[in-house]
Amino acid sequence: MGLNGKMVSQASIKSDGDVFHEIFRYRPHHISDMSPGNIQGVDLHEGEWGTVGSVIFWNYVHDGKEKVAKEIIEAIDEEKKSVTFKVIEGDLMELYKTFILTVHVDTKGEDNLVTWTFEFEKLNESIEDPNSLMEFCLNVTKDIETHHIQQQQA
Repeated sequence: MGLNGKMVSQASIKSDGDVFHEIFRYRPHHISDMSPGNIQGVDLHEGEWGTVGSVIFWNYVHDGKEKVAKEIIEAIDEEKKSVTFKVIEGDLMELYKTFILTVHVDTKGEDNLVTWTFEFEKLNESIEDPNSLMEFCLNVTKDIETHHIQQQQA
């Protein structure tokens, strides 16, 4: 097992994939309303929402513990509906030298697929792969989907 790793996981959603991408690009600060058990707050520290180079600060609960992450938006691809975040400070930096998350949405009619990709370098061999963090991201995805389905029905 090396120090460098990559994990990919997917979740099928029934809600609008374009809206899902838009949330992660322009409105991540709304996610705390959609997934309050997981995300406590999202603040913009530098730049503008939805622009490469912007710095976003997340307060979240992972594995029952309050945690923080400061991320820079590294890339946005409107055609592929993807946003890439690089973690630059926070709890993950205690375990990883680098941690990059990409959230990508495939939209095909009513079937939309959200793909989470983690690329990371562990600080040492004893650190486990971020499986529970991937589960966390999939849970946030489900919460966002549930929120949007409820909004459409209201």
